[in-house]
Amino acid sequence: MQAEEYLQTGDLEKALATLTEEIRSNPSKVELRIFLFQLLSVLGQWDRAITQLNVAAEMDSDASLMAQVYRPALNCEVLRSNVFQGKRTPLIFGEPLEWMVWLTQVPGLLAAGNPKAAAELRDQAFEAAPAISGRIDGQAFTWIADADARLGPTLEAIINGKYYWIPFERIREIRIDKPVNLRDVIWATATFTWANQGQAVGLIPSRYPSSEEDEDSLFRMGRKTDWRDAGNDLFIGIGQRMLATDQGEYPLLEIREVFLNQSDSQPEENPRHG
Repeated sequence: MQAEEYLQTGDLEKALATLTEEIRSNPSKVELRIFLFQLLSVLGQWDRAITQLNVAAEMDSDASLMAQVYRPALNCEVLRSNVFQGKRTPLIFGEPLEWMVWLTQVPGLLAAGNPKAAAELRDQAFEAAPAISGRIDGQAFTWIADADARLGPTLEAIINGKYYWIPFERIREIRIDKPVNLRDVIWATATFTWANQGQAVGLIPSRYPSSEEDEDSLFRMGRKTDWRDAGNDLFIGIGQRMLATDQGEYPLLEIREVFLNQSDSQPEENPRHG
């Protein structure tokens, strides 16, 4: 079997071993290097993924352009892991609202084994955050949130090569590209229109933190989602990201457009530290 066939069956380790052998036999084939960068990313082997991405970039000009987008994303994944381990705090997009500051403390409290304090801060933040109405692929809702208890009224995103937590109240519209490559199960390409009408193209991490470490390849490949009880009614996601509204839950990679009802008078958005 070839690496692609092992990938389709979910045997990621055999896919990696087979692909490595294919590259040894044909080291100058850039498509194999790109495949390896993507597969290593699925497995969370960020340093090795960067190495292969750099090799591909040296071999091909198109791969060099791709590397400009995904090299920072790989670095952001390391920071993201540190955020959810409580070692770092994320950048907050826009003026750091008080409830956002509370919410950024939740991962650290969970990592420290204090779900009671995490739940109290989460509840305080969720109560203070405004409910934003809108439409998701044409279906109206009265509120929207990330279904993960650590995130709720915020969205993780990589903008201009930096990792942010973005309050939904800062966003007017998100257009998400249909997934076509293996890397899309790790990062969904999206075009953002901010509440102040500014625009940016960025990446949304398609999987919840630590999904790449799970034994189940369906979680690692973002093909399913599950919820794990962290205590005190805090449920955290594994696998593909889900957005929740009062109408239901939506897998990120199946969403094409989210429109949020925002006022036309909004402050300038500047990234700040949490």
